[in-house]
Amino acid sequence: MKSSQLRSRTAADIDSQVAKVLRGLGNPEPPLELRLVRELLKLDRSFYNTTDDSLLRETVSRLKVAGRQILKRPTILRDAISASSLKALYLPDQKRILLDESLPPLKHRWNEAHEVGHDIIPWHDGMMLGDTEHTLTMMCHAQMENEANYAAGRMLFLGDRFIAEANASTPSLKHVRQLSKAFGNTITSTLWRYVAQTHIATPLVAIVSGHPHLTKRHNGFDPLQPCRYCVESVAFKQGFGSLTEIDLFGVIVGYCGAQRGGMLGEDDVMLPGSDGNAHIFHFETFFNGHEALTLGVWLRRHATRLKVTS
Repeated sequence: MKSSQLRSRTAADIDSQVAKVLRGLGNPEPPLELRLVRELLKLDRSFYNTTDDSLLRETVSRLKVAGRQILKRPTILRDAISASSLKALYLPDQKRILLDESLPPLKHRWNEAHEVGHDIIPWHDGMMLGDTEHTLTMMCHAQMENEANYAAGRMLFLGDRFIAEANASTPSLKHVRQLSKAFGNTITSTLWRYVAQTHIATPLVAIVSGHPHLTKRHNGFDPLQPCRYCVESVAFKQGFGSLTEIDLFGVIVGYCGAQRGGMLGEDDVMLPGSDGNAHIFHFETFFNGHEALTLGVWLRRHATRLKVTS
């Protein structure tokens, strides 16, 4: 699945809301402490477990997701959450964030920041509970989720602070992992932000997938949709946007080993550009035990122009 980008005006509006929060915290050093964000915004946080819906029965009266009401009676809440694959909820009328306690702490961190994003984006207010006049289409819901993800990223990576530190070094997975540790976020979310917002003059692409080696793929692997996420920088989209996820996954397969974790491999590969020239990229892939994380970085244009066949 390829990532989508916000319109520049929408991104700027969200940036201003995030900047207001960070100023309210005194422009803190990384990593951002979400407890302080909750205190500033007067938000409450609780956890739920799908095997015990008592907390949810006490706190939730009505909820719609993507325009579909998933709660009509408290007794069906647990099944509704499972069916909708919800990992976190935001209840604006109660200023409360609910997190699935079964997830790892770093997942809690992203999900909580995502729900804070809904809280600070003004036009999301009144739509979260899905009143009839605000019933969300799937497209509208996807847009709101994209906006909340953007807000979460800008907040957890302290606005332009992350961009400045990322741009201070040559693009590499090693640097992404260092920034992940410094800012207290997952490598996956760090890689996403790295490609989307840094080194803007250099074409970058990130792939998040299962293990690419033929002997390590999970049973549900779909060769037509091999990637969980494909994140392209603006420069990459402009110069190499015709490349598909299948094309890029094929590149990764070409150099990755069957290691159970750590670096799976790296290589300089040739990709066709929209300008009719071949270009050299450096690709490297790291496996964290759950996902394969790949970064592709443009190096140079190849001396030989691509042949056009009729």
